[in-house]
Amino acid sequence: MGRSRRTLPEELLLLALDPTTGTTAQPQSLDLGLAGAQLVELALAGRIAPDGDRIAVVMPRPTGDPTLDSALELLRRRGSPVRAVHWIGGPRLGLRQIYLSHLERCGMVHAVAGQMCGVLPTTRYQATETAISRDIRARLDSAIRTGVPPDPRTAALAALAHAVGLGKHLYPGNEGRSSRSRLRDLIRHDPMGGLVAHAVMDVQNGVAAQPRRNPAAATGSRQVAAASMQPHRGTMARIPAH
Repeated sequence: MGRSRRTLPEELLLLALDPTTGTTAQPQSLDLGLAGAQLVELALAGRIAPDGDRIAVVMPRPTGDPTLDSALELLRRRGSPVRAVHWIGGPRLGLRQIYLSHLERCGMVHAVAGQMCGVLPTTRYQATETAISRDIRARLDSAIRTGVPPDPRTAALAALAHAVGLGKHLYPGNEGRSSRSRLRDLIRHDPMGGLVAHAVMDVQNGVAAQPRRNPAAATGSRQVAAASMQPHRGTMARIPAH
């Protein structure tokens, strides 16, 4: 693709890939996170912007990324701003597989065919460009370790990683507890990333029906709720081959 930087959905997916098993952590919530990561990437590209708890298209011009442009076109067709929680909670069938296949075409991952229980065909994905994966992880680690406010892209990645429950995958055990706490705290450094991350958590918690207050005004109460929320267990799931 000739790009030196991966998109946020790609980075989130690479973070979730287990280098040993080739499976993705938190597969169900990860699908929500990928939909949210598309929104943040489109915002960083100047195509959409937050409007309270809604998402508004401000520039419908394509980005050149087919998957992002499909999302942008769907948002444009809505005709009016859509609540982030409704967008993320909508059907996103195959989104994870689309990004995995894309990363495979780019040479970022290698697909390995197998079987589950000796019957169900599965496909595992092993990262091949490990330097890029290490760089993504290093950005996150640096933001957690130094306490220096990260750039919007890294802050959004941290917010999404927390929202989908990757904390225990990235920083396991009691020794990772403080890092998981700081990962959660990074959610406040990017307004769009925070809006999307909260929407992802709301969908998981089944509270998408009620309109959200202004995200800035609700930050304090949401941080308390996020602190008490226990992330999903870091289970792995192989993806059936198609």
